[in-house]
Amino acid sequence: MQVSPLAERNWAGLCSVLEDVLEDQSHRELFAVELGSGTGQHVIHFSQKIPFITWQPSDIKEEARDSIKAYIMATKAKTVLQPVHLDASEPWEKWAGLPRNSCDVVIAINLLQYSSFKTAEGVFNGSGQILKQSGLLLIYGVFAINGTITPSCNEDLDAELRNMNPEWGLPDIDVLRQLAYGNGLRMERMIEMEEYNKLLIFRKL
Repeated sequence: MQVSPLAERNWAGLCSVLEDVLEDQSHRELFAVELGSGTGQHVIHFSQKIPFITWQPSDIKEEARDSIKAYIMATKAKTVLQPVHLDASEPWEKWAGLPRNSCDVVIAINLLQYSSFKTAEGVFNGSGQILKQSGLLLIYGVFAINGTITPSCNEDLDAELRNMNPEWGLPDIDVLRQLAYGNGLRMERMIEMEEYNKLLIFRKL
């Protein structure tokens, strides 16, 4: 089982917001897809706190999927499915066979800053297809706003990411809002989180 110190720090705050956002739907069973699940810590913690959601974790890396499997086995998680290979930059038809209008929630945690713009386009296109009407796309991370990055530590992070890969970097919220609109989604809320992170909540119209 891989361990991410960052995931251990931020899962509780994220989970609290998730519980709040989905509280009015707790009377029914929901189906959620996590894009880029990484170690699997988030999805396992979420499943323990929010029992009315069945989670489908995914990652493009085999070692990440192996870690998720190990967490599922170790915690005997009943509401977490076996992880699938899913590359969000690919057309949604290749998204592990997920049918159109089949998901209540899609969540991506710290994914877009480590991704190309093609992946960001894919996240919104795919989510627009697999989400049910009024379904939610939740994107967590550090962002630019209208071309501006603040404070200076986030500027440093953006430069560091671009140095690692020119296609990476902090995504711009205004660009994401436009991508959402083009795929039948609307940005509903922006929640300030710890360490200058934000949670963006998009709803399928």
